[in-house]
Amino acid sequence: MTLKPPTVRVDASTICQLRCPSCPTTAGAIDAFVGSGFLKFQDFKALVDKNEFIKRVEMTNWGEIFLNPELLDIIRYGYEKDIEMVARNGVNLNNVKPEVLEGLVKYRFRAMSVSIDGATQETYEKYRVRGNLENVLSNIRKINEYKKQHDVKFPELQWQFVVFGHNEHEIELARAMAKELNMHFAPKLNWEGMYDLPYSAVQDKDLVRSVLGVADREEFHQKNNKHFCSVVCGELWTSPQISFDGEVLGCPVNHWSSFGNAFKENLVDILNSERMNYARAMVSGQAPERDDVPCTQCKVYTSIKEHGTWIKEPKPKPKRITARQRLEQIRGFDTF
Repeated sequence: MTLKPPTVRVDASTICQLRCPSCPTTAGAIDAFVGSGFLKFQDFKALVDKNEFIKRVEMTNWGEIFLNPELLDIIRYGYEKDIEMVARNGVNLNNVKPEVLEGLVKYRFRAMSVSIDGATQETYEKYRVRGNLENVLSNIRKINEYKKQHDVKFPELQWQFVVFGHNEHEIELARAMAKELNMHFAPKLNWEGMYDLPYSAVQDKDLVRSVLGVADREEFHQKNNKHFCSVVCGELWTSPQISFDGEVLGCPVNHWSSFGNAFKENLVDILNSERMNYARAMVSGQAPERDDVPCTQCKVYTSIKEHGTWIKEPKPKPKRITARQRLEQIRGFDTF
C-alpha cells in the first residue's frame, strides 16, 4: 500500500535566538548536515498544493518558528487550504510580532506548546539562556486577548515544563500560573545524555516521581520496557520530518542524512522509497542495520536494538468528533 500520511512535520526554522545548554542547535550538532535557515512560503505552498493528502502540519523541531519572516503567510495559507497547523514540539515565544500573534488566532493555528522551564526569571533563564520570562507571559496574555476578541478557542496553549534539578522546586508554582493563563500544564523529563550534553539532573527524585511517575529516562525504560524517545521512530510512518529546505529526514531526531528532497522530488516517491522502507524495517527489527540509513547513527535505535524493544508499525486511529461537530459539518458551519 502506498503511504500517504495526512500529517507531516515541516521545520519552519532551524535557527534559534536562545542558547539552551543541552540543545543540539546550541551545540552546533545539526549544522554539518541540516544547516541553518527558514522555510520559504513558496516552498510550503508548492508542497501542500502538490500533496493534497496533507491535512496537518507540525512546524517545530530544531529552531524557533517565530524568527521566520514569512511565518504569517505560511499559517495563513495553511488556514486557506484547511490544513491543521500546530507547534506541539515547542516554541520559546520570546520574540513575536503583534501581527503574528493575532494571526495565530485569526488563522486558527490549532495548538502550540510553549517551553517555559521555570516560574521565575532567575530559574527560567538558567536553561532558556537569553530568554525573558515576562516577554513570554506577555505574549501568551496577548494571544488570550485575541482569542476573546475573535471569539475562538484556538490556538490551544500548553505550558511545557522540562524538569531539571534547578527548577523542580517550581513545578507547582508553574502549574498554578499555567492554570491562570488557561494553559494545559505538561511537565516532562529532561534530555539527560540524549545528545551527549547531560545537564542539571533532578535532585528530588521522589518529588519528580510523584509528578511524572518516574524520576529519569532510565526509570522510564525499566518501567515501560521502551526508550523514552522511541515514539519518534513511529513518525517514519505517521508524520515524517521535512527540513526547512525540503530534505526529508524521516524523523525529528535525524540530523545525519536525507532520504530525498520534497521540494525537488515527488514526496510520495520518497516516503515509499526502498531506503525509507528499509529504515522502517530496521526499527521494527525486520532488517539488520545498514550504513546508508541514518537510524544506524541514532542513540534511540541503538537502545531499541540492544534491548529488543522493536517498534510496531503504528495503526491509524479514527478521528473522533462530537455530535455537535458532526451536525455543524452537515450544515456546512465553520466549527472553529
